[in-house]
Amino acid sequence: MSADMWDAPLDDQQPAADYIADPEAERILAAAVMARTDLVDDLAVQGFDPADITTDRYRWIWFAVEEIRTSLQPGAIRWEAVERQLQAFRADGRMPTVPATKDELAQLYIEATPGSAAWAADRVTKKAMAARLVAHGHASITRGRSAAFDPDTDIADAQTELDGVIRQSSDDETITVGDVLADVLESAVTKPTTEDRIPTGFIDLDGLFCGGLAPGQMVVVGARPAMGKTTFGLGLARAAAIQHGIPTLFESLEMGRKELGMSIVSAESRVPLHHMKQGIVDDDGVQRLARRAPAVKDAPLFINDNAHLTMPVLRARVRHLVRTAGLRLVIVDYLQLMQAPKAESRQVAVSEMSRQLKLLAKEFGITVVVLAQLNRGPEQRTEKKPMVSDLRESGAIEQDADIVILLHREDVYEKESSRAGEADLIVGKHRGGPTATITTAFQGHYARFVDMAAT
Repeated sequence: MSADMWDAPLDDQQPAADYIADPEAERILAAAVMARTDLVDDLAVQGFDPADITTDRYRWIWFAVEEIRTSLQPGAIRWEAVERQLQAFRADGRMPTVPATKDELAQLYIEATPGSAAWAADRVTKKAMAARLVAHGHASITRGRSAAFDPDTDIADAQTELDGVIRQSSDDETITVGDVLADVLESAVTKPTTEDRIPTGFIDLDGLFCGGLAPGQMVVVGARPAMGKTTFGLGLARAAAIQHGIPTLFESLEMGRKELGMSIVSAESRVPLHHMKQGIVDDDGVQRLARRAPAVKDAPLFINDNAHLTMPVLRARVRHLVRTAGLRLVIVDYLQLMQAPKAESRQVAVSEMSRQLKLLAKEFGITVVVLAQLNRGPEQRTEKKPMVSDLRESGAIEQDADIVILLHREDVYEKESSRAGEADLIVGKHRGGPTATITTAFQGHYARFVDMAAT
């Protein structure tokens, strides 16, 4: 290799005046990792990303140390080993710029202060975040000024990109089983509360789910049309928000906000829904409405009836409500009506939406309940009872769900059934727990399902 390469002018271009960086912190970091190569792994575990180093020669010093740290011989002069690796990078075309000179590498090594590495890495990371924030601002301005600006997608995309400004640290992702032992033992002797679980409003269902629905879960409620999917979903929302004060979001793609409001008030006050719709509620009913109105009014229950719901829009709304209201429960009515992303087939699109809903629950630590329509399988069977495999359009829904509840009412198919007014909640899948069929009462005139004992 020609020695002329090392005599070439250095890539000393400084960042533009409006570019955010801290070259001195980057210099300290490059020197520190040469002196203590194990810092490469230590800082990486803490979430440091060398791509945040803006000065080329310092960034390539990091990469060189990363390359040689496991093969470095005891007693080796480390700056010379780094120089050889930089020459190798340059020779095979991996490094497009001229690296630091021998003299600069030697001087860096002499000045190294490994004890300052953590501070320097933190400075570099913060400056990189600031730079990304500025870049995000410029991109948002460009997006907003575009003639093709679409608030439904562009604002949601901008919010998603804003999440990328802060790269999540990985220092708490990998643990030993012993690290969770104390929490496990404590949970074994402590009954869950509404701080840990979201009550469903059904005694037997809560018992099956160890006190209610857990954060991070995706719960699928499947049924054929007219079985009461929306009524059941609203029941979950009422139990959480009105009865227990748990912030809840109900996304309705089918019913309008006034219709939803009527169903909620009817169920809470036990005033017949059809009387409310006809405007013929009597004095006794008005008193019952007045008694429950304050509880309904003050409940942290958020309703959105935009029929054009996409995953980016839902994600943005959830992010906002988690931050501002402490959102814990999201109910989507229903999956097949969501605006699907572009995909090679409807099945692939539904699979992607299902996966994204599960990731939404896990990322924000909330419970996501997804109402879904079943195919015609139950109607083609003699017994009519639904099965998990009847979930329409994609087996991915079953795969992603932690819990699958299927609604079944015999009187929908047989008006003179001896079980008129009864509804089965068939728990067909329960990850990590038992399955069962729980019988409830369907009070359609009050737009609600209730425990049999409550009748």
